[in-house]
Amino acid sequence: MSDLTLIIPAKNEKESLPRVLDELKKFNFKKNIILEASDKLTIEAINAYDCEIIYQDSQGYGDALKKGIETVETEFFCIFNADGSFNPKELDVMINKLKNDKYDFVFASRYEKDCGSEDDTLITLIGNYIFTFLGKIFFRLEISDILYTFVMGRTSCVKKLGLTAKDFSFCVELPIKANRVGYKICTSKSFERSRIAGKKKVNAFKDGLKILFSMMKLFFRYQV
Repeated sequence: MSDLTLIIPAKNEKESLPRVLDELKKFNFKKNIILEASDKLTIEAINAYDCEIIYQDSQGYGDALKKGIETVETEFFCIFNADGSFNPKELDVMINKLKNDKYDFVFASRYEKDCGSEDDTLITLIGNYIFTFLGKIFFRLEISDILYTFVMGRTSCVKKLGLTAKDFSFCVELPIKANRVGYKICTSKSFERSRIAGKKKVNAFKDGLKILFSMMKLFFRYQV
């Protein structure tokens, strides 16, 4: 898969990221690690690996992903976690949906049949259900896991979306704008593994409000 680049945002992942990169050694695609220049421990931990280290312009999950998207030169991109929760064996199914079924974006889902998560909590489960429901009602989004950022797509398409979110609201901005433009999107089954080490970077209440505000802003923009 030399035509695929993984965008891997990382923050304080000195324990997890080297093990993720070890698991990825058997796969033939580019790996762009996006992090803050101040994250010295993570940088030192991955210096010996075959990956490109890219420094984000400012702080924030969305900012890291936007920077990562800017740097992709391959035909396809994939957002991939640095904590070990995503299984690289699922990448084949996702890219086949792009190449063979001619989709523009593939959104992995933990909530399809025979899927699941070892990392979900009751709060994140309920929150995801609510935001996924809002996506279907207000934006006619036919995906079942809107907050799961295991996403693969065509680089040419994502660069045309004009993504602006600097925080975790990026996870709803991407599918909403892709659907609004008329790109062909689908879901792909996924099982989320437990993170290898460290803590979640998401604050359920604080980031949940930001995501809700972002969805409201997009809804009113498209109604005008």
